[in-house]
Amino acid sequence: MGLGATQGRGARLGRAQGPTRMTAGGVVLVLPGGRETSERAPSPLAGGSARGFGRHLARQGRQQGLIAHVVRYRTLGWNGERAVLASDAEWAVDETVRRYGDVPVCLAGFGMGGRAALRAGGHPAVYSVLALAPWLPAEDAEPPEPVKQLAGRRVMIVHGTKDHRNDPELSFQLAARAKKANRDVCRFEVHADGHGLRQYRDEVRALAVDFVLGTLFGTRFARPVLDALKAPPPLGLRMPLASGFGTGVTARNGSRR
Repeated sequence: MGLGATQGRGARLGRAQGPTRMTAGGVVLVLPGGRETSERAPSPLAGGSARGFGRHLARQGRQQGLIAHVVRYRTLGWNGERAVLASDAEWAVDETVRRYGDVPVCLAGFGMGGRAALRAGGHPAVYSVLALAPWLPAEDAEPPEPVKQLAGRRVMIVHGTKDHRNDPELSFQLAARAKKANRDVCRFEVHADGHGLRQYRDEVRALAVDFVLGTLFGTRFARPVLDALKAPPPLGLRMPLASGFGTGVTARNGSRR
């Protein structure tokens, strides 16, 4: 029995962004950041950047029928073995299947939400996982952060090299372990950017659109994404995100100008 099936009660999906339920072709669930430990419920005003990100994805994927929901957690905290954010993410996928039927799902998370996306990525309805500046425990933690659940999914991690809050080396190390069991893992480094990935926000959003539409709808990946997925480690796990990425890419249909 999945985590979400037993512990997801009280989580909820935010308002749908995108087309109507009847025309849904795929769903991206946006998982906001959180804290390592907290029993507080998220503020109604929290997750503003996640909502903006979801709106952008839904707008770019409207032609394909992409719907975006931001997941509202029960608590702000991961809270140790309870892994609240991960169980809420699994519940959100279950709820997505209940609402929309057999549609492909992408989990896209920020910070602690990135960890939740990676942990919940084994849900049968999940096609892909996007983790932006994920918070991860040290590689010598016991038990180690699992990666076997990511087999069969396409996985992208994006991390700023100047992130002083969530160590980018930890996401590289996890990606390297995941790549051993799943060749469809890549990781992009945003050089000189910090935790919020604000300096290259447009490039990060364009990369996210390319990945989400490619994994859910089969649109053609941009060459850097193809190269990152195909390259052996460490090359495909330290792929630099070029300044201006997305210029000349029509995200709606995957074609080039």
